[in-house]
Amino acid sequence: MHKNRIGAYLFSFPSFFLTMALGIYPVLWALRYMFYDYQGYGTPKFIGLGNFARVFRDTEFWQSVANTFVYAGGKLIITLPLSLILAVILNRKLRGRHAFRAIFFLPTIFSASVMSIVFYIVFNSYNGIINQYLLKLKLVSGPIDWLGAAYAMLTIVVIAVWGAVGNYMLLFIAGLQSIPEDVYEAASLDGVNPAQRLWYITIPMLGPVLQMIIMLAITTSLKGYESIMVLTEGGPFGKTEVMYLYLYKLFFPLTTTGTSVQNIGYGSAIGFTTAVIVGLVTWLYFWLSKKLNNVY
Repeated sequence: MHKNRIGAYLFSFPSFFLTMALGIYPVLWALRYMFYDYQGYGTPKFIGLGNFARVFRDTEFWQSVANTFVYAGGKLIITLPLSLILAVILNRKLRGRHAFRAIFFLPTIFSASVMSIVFYIVFNSYNGIINQYLLKLKLVSGPIDWLGAAYAMLTIVVIAVWGAVGNYMLLFIAGLQSIPEDVYEAASLDGVNPAQRLWYITIPMLGPVLQMIIMLAITTSLKGYESIMVLTEGGPFGKTEVMYLYLYKLFFPLTTTGTSVQNIGYGSAIGFTTAVIVGLVTWLYFWLSKKLNNVY
């Protein structure tokens, strides 16, 4: 018994050590500097709540919060229904359905940075593939600046949907396969059409899976920034700046001007604020889903 306990501790130690070293310690390290003016060099200067007072005055940060909700909302509104529709189609006994599942899931295993570079080439305003086809088909009179101020957020949302839809599709398929076939057979005998079957049977019976998928989609969307960093770096003029990209720039500057000047103290305060915002959104979703469970 004693040897088994020692063995369990030894097996769990690597996971515990990595969690503490790469998860808990960096958070505690950052939390310590929330109350300091510290640019990464020299002696930190204690300023109390000065960083948080600056957060509330920082219009650029709050614009990034608004951009985050636009980005996350656009991604969720398109991704979740599309994933569910694809899951319903590919859950049927169709020829080649496994190949199609693999094709739709493939984008989720690629590096976000690598695929963003590919999409940068695709959406390039001068020689990008999209503009070439549009011009060849004479659908536009001139090249469209897909990463300009007018279309940058839309382009980024489309790329985010492309990268996420396969992942949620597989989760929906797993949920669909847990629904007994007897339910659908009884519905068919009652003359239920496919649309009614989806709305009145499939979606309600997917309730627990759907709640988990929505929660995962919300938190992932609010924290996403990798593709934006590669494609636009938050530009043009802050149109695609999101919370976690703004935070990233304070710790790891991309340029030497503006908010990209390293400021670990202020970045720690921004990090705490963004965590509170994501936590509040998650709590609100849990509260609403619990209310809906009580209703139904």
